[in-house]
Amino acid sequence: MRFTTIFFDLDDTLYPPSTNLWKAIKKRMNDYMREHMDIPENEIPSLREKYFLEYGTTMRGLQANHNINTDDFLAYVHDLPLRDYLTPNPTLHSIIASLPTRNLVFTNADRVHARRVLTALELNDLFDTIVDVNTVAPYCKPMPESFEIALQIAGETDPSKCVIIDDIHRTTRAAREAGLFSILYRDSWTMDDANAHFTDWNELKNILENQ
Repeated sequence: MRFTTIFFDLDDTLYPPSTNLWKAIKKRMNDYMREHMDIPENEIPSLREKYFLEYGTTMRGLQANHNINTDDFLAYVHDLPLRDYLTPNPTLHSIIASLPTRNLVFTNADRVHARRVLTALELNDLFDTIVDVNTVAPYCKPMPESFEIALQIAGETDPSKCVIIDDIHRTTRAAREAGLFSILYRDSWTMDDANAHFTDWNELKNILENQ
């Protein structure tokens, strides 16, 4: 295998979208914008999507345009009973543990949420480093600067030796443009979106070993 480092996205990647955890997080975002910022409810969905597309995350858009306390926002939106949504997957643990690479979590969430998710999934022992949204501030995925910071943290000077696995098309597309080997964790994709894709974690080793 020619790769030395793999960056794993967290939400909707290390657990399947069918858990509906991300849906619950988005609802908490809506609640925060309505209850703590007095934004009219009918304006929230379009505003949240606008900020997500323009700034990479809703939070970065709120930070730029409304001067919110990001720690308060992150604590609120992630305040969910994770074990009601997440179930450990021993197969996934075995697959990641067998990889000969250095493995890091790279997320647009914060470190506290990431550790809580990894604990609920029983994957905590597999990742000693988390590159979170605060680590790459003021940037976030899919901004090119965020990948540069992630590579520095991983001690990598050659992006072609690095892999990123993410469920968002524009993130894998941007990572590919930054020189990383990008893998989209989704069933719908095009060759422009990523270098490869999969929906079954059992396919990962074969993808990595045949590059």
